[in-house]
Amino acid sequence: MTENTQSLRTKIDRAKDLQSVVRTMKALAASNIGQYEKSVIALSDYYHTVEMGLGLCFRKIALMPAPQEGKGQKNTRFIGAVVFGSDQGLVGQFNDIITGHAVRELKALPGKAQVWAVGERVYSRLTDEGLAPIGLFNVPNSVKAITPLIAQILVENEKLRSQDEDAELYLYYNRHKTRVTYEPVSQRLLPFDETWRDDLTKLSWPTKNLLPEVIGDITETLRALIREYLFVSLFRACAESLASENSSRLAAMQRADKNIEELLNNLSGEYYRVRQSGIDEELFEVVSGFEALSRSHGSHR
Repeated sequence: MTENTQSLRTKIDRAKDLQSVVRTMKALAASNIGQYEKSVIALSDYYHTVEMGLGLCFRKIALMPAPQEGKGQKNTRFIGAVVFGSDQGLVGQFNDIITGHAVRELKALPGKAQVWAVGERVYSRLTDEGLAPIGLFNVPNSVKAITPLIAQILVENEKLRSQDEDAELYLYYNRHKTRVTYEPVSQRLLPFDETWRDDLTKLSWPTKNLLPEVIGDITETLRALIREYLFVSLFRACAESLASENSSRLAAMQRADKNIEELLNNLSGEYYRVRQSGIDEELFEVVSGFEALSRSHGSHR
């Protein structure tokens, strides 16, 4: 009986320790979601400003539609893709979902795909799916760490475009929806979508004044705005992915906490049952001993 209650008490203590760790991870994940959500919101105004500038440049220089001659060479065109995942586990189906989404879309595209993975976990899954990445980046552990990552991705993109100036660039990431939900999305950054470009030229200017003039070389201004557009788009995708990763971790920890709570209830119930059973046995032995002693005394009389 002692070994049983002792074993159960040890299991209860271990479960409580594990529950403490899980709840700490829940709190950390919730806190991380907040900082990445704020960074995405903070980018919105700047992103809109960049779009306004691009729309203005597109109007001023009347860019022609994307060249059509590349269509015949579509099968040899380079395709760059950045897939955002995680370095750490305990994130449920987070990496599996984005991997499946990216693999399905990339295999449907004509051209030679060159993939960069952000996160060791998604790198492994892409490799398992036969889409081995050519590069691996570490997942940022804070908002401040996102900028160096984006700089690395942009350098790799420039290398790709030096091989093919018409190379396409796609982003695949999980977009944050609610506190514990997200969805896989894709975005083609380059070349610019003609419909999107036309929509930018139709954006109304926020003031009633005449449209501002571009000072200096408008081509250089356009290039600078394109660089900002790429940076902001990549930054936002990364922040969305990080928020989604922590949402998935929060959901996983909530499930774990619930399971541990149920386990604790079962263990506690079993512990008290075994303990009560032991007490009943001891009482029965005392009563039996008393009755035997009473009978022994009665026979001597």
